[in-house]
Amino acid sequence: MAKAVRGSVASLFLRLGRQVWVRAAIFTVIAVLVALAARFLGPLLPFSLSIDLGQNAVGSLLQIIATAMLTVSTFSVTAMVTAFSSATTTATPRSTSLLIADPTSQNAVSTFVGAFAFSLVGIVALSTGYYTDQGRTILFVGTIVIIAIVVVTLLRWISHLATFGRMADVIDRVEKAATASLEVFAASPALGARRSTGIPADAEAVVAEEVGYVTNVDMAGLDRLARSHDVDIHVHAAPGRIADARVPLVFVRGTIDDSLRSGIRRCFRIEHHRTYEQDPRFGVIALTEIGSRALSAATNDPGTAIEVIAALQRVLTRALVTEPTHDVEHERVFVTPPTWEDLVHDAFRPLARDGAADIEVQVRLQKCLASLAATAPARAGVFQDAARAASDRSRRALDRSDTRVLRAAMREAWGGGRHPFLSER
Repeated sequence: MAKAVRGSVASLFLRLGRQVWVRAAIFTVIAVLVALAARFLGPLLPFSLSIDLGQNAVGSLLQIIATAMLTVSTFSVTAMVTAFSSATTTATPRSTSLLIADPTSQNAVSTFVGAFAFSLVGIVALSTGYYTDQGRTILFVGTIVIIAIVVVTLLRWISHLATFGRMADVIDRVEKAATASLEVFAASPALGARRSTGIPADAEAVVAEEVGYVTNVDMAGLDRLARSHDVDIHVHAAPGRIADARVPLVFVRGTIDDSLRSGIRRCFRIEHHRTYEQDPRFGVIALTEIGSRALSAATNDPGTAIEVIAALQRVLTRALVTEPTHDVEHERVFVTPPTWEDLVHDAFRPLARDGAADIEVQVRLQKCLASLAATAPARAGVFQDAARAASDRSRRALDRSDTRVLRAAMREAWGGGRHPFLSER
């Protein structure tokens, strides 16, 4: 139980750490404390530290920092919002959360806001005679340190803006998030629970009190509830599914009461939007959306679609080579995990549909599917079915010469006529 509580607390702090305002607030509090602490540090030092700073030297520096940091902070926030808007319109809105959680941009804005707060507090404290001579010297040293931190942060921020929010950057971020969730899925498809073989006929449904997407399920908490109430819990609304009156959270086999229902509901985090953490399909869907938008008539950018196919190949390859663990940590909890058919359909069906008339996209798609089939021969049939479906779509959309090019590329990728769907052509 203590381990589960620590995990929940760690997850909470991790989610808070991704919020811009949290990091900015922490930096601001630290800056204010540093500015106010200068008065008390002087008497604690074992030596006297006093520099002839001239008339209002520290105040002038702090005034310059306050003016500059207000401008830089406004510019930084504007740059971030512009990057978010660009990713939403050119890539996919599902990538915005990854850009918001970018640590470099959050550190930059937080540093500038913290420096602004430091300078304001310092100016007010100087004007009220808050500091002694030694305290004013310590404030001057702290100001120099703040200036150095701001300069280094500003240089890093300028370098980061060269790629932040660009198409390649968005694809890389979504690929990284998709890889992380898919590797967790491949290692433990049932999230440490037992694989469900079907919902028992006598099981009773527990429905969520609100409608939304399930973004996280506390499997350890469900297992504790199942053991304490001597029931079996079949998770129906796995992460990524929407919970409503039609889709219950779980089905419980055994005696169920109000305390068990409320405990089960607390084990599910329901939000308005899907997240990448426990949802293996969401990252794949987000990548595919980028490729589909690139293939739209308004954009007409097959090069981006080809980059997305390459990213999907890397993501799925990492998942295919991940060794699954067969350890069951939650004996009384049953889960039906997503199938590889679902993942492959999510990844390639929109691209095959929207790029059916683009020969370059179709050739790259066939090579990708053939490579994935070779990576995992045990699941080759799934990728062969996807290749057959993509070929059927393109055959109706391409002209005769492009169809011959595609068939030649398929024979090369799939190894001649060794596969039934090739010999049918």
